[in-house]
Amino acid sequence: MKLYGIPPTRAVRPLWLLNELDLACEIVPIDISNGEHLAPPFLAINPFGKVSVLVDGDLVVAESAAISLYLAERYGGGRFIPGDVAERAFMHQWIFFLVTEIEQPLWRIALHAFIYPEHERLADEPPLARRDCRRMLAPLEQHMEGRAFLVGASPTVADFIAAFTLDWASEEDLLGDHPNLLGFVERMYARPAAPPTIKEGFAALQAGISADRFRFGAGHDRKAPQADATRHGA
Repeated sequence: MKLYGIPPTRAVRPLWLLNELDLACEIVPIDISNGEHLAPPFLAINPFGKVSVLVDGDLVVAESAAISLYLAERYGGGRFIPGDVAERAFMHQWIFFLVTEIEQPLWRIALHAFIYPEHERLADEPPLARRDCRRMLAPLEQHMEGRAFLVGASPTVADFIAAFTLDWASEEDLLGDHPNLLGFVERMYARPAAPPTIKEGFAALQAGISADRFRFGAGHDRKAPQADATRHGA
């Protein structure tokens, strides 16, 4: 099994499931900054030209949320997928909400702040995107009042998707008025198998840490990349 993509990209989501389930998997870095994701060898694997992608035997699955669901359903043994059909429906509801209503305005901010060529960036777009994101964070903040997890009494795939997405929102200073969401992110990343935060992922890349050091959980050191990044002066 191979996962193409490393932190701080959305590969964090399936990486988190790999760590939680302690699955053997080769982590393959893709250098997006140099356009490796648009080169013919990678496009032959994923014609979308984006990470993350999972190759499991003859199966090739793209889209980080779909990969995360596949890993839990295929290898979870009942973990992270609710057995109750109503709770499973709510898990899917929150996953779709996160990737459409929270992630998309975050992408708009990134696109018009530094990803698009300067002549294509629209100065009005980031403020509008921040407004839209805040509007959707508000009901999620209310939902998390008194809750440890999005659905039920134990984590589901939705919680891992949410933790990364909300960490992204926190990096954009959008969670300051949302103590429930900040507490949720802190609790999730305190899990022994949690992958690097976005900030830790950037620091690790700048320090030149190899992809296999992004594995945590059983037999792995959760804080290794951050510690190494400090030693390298990142």
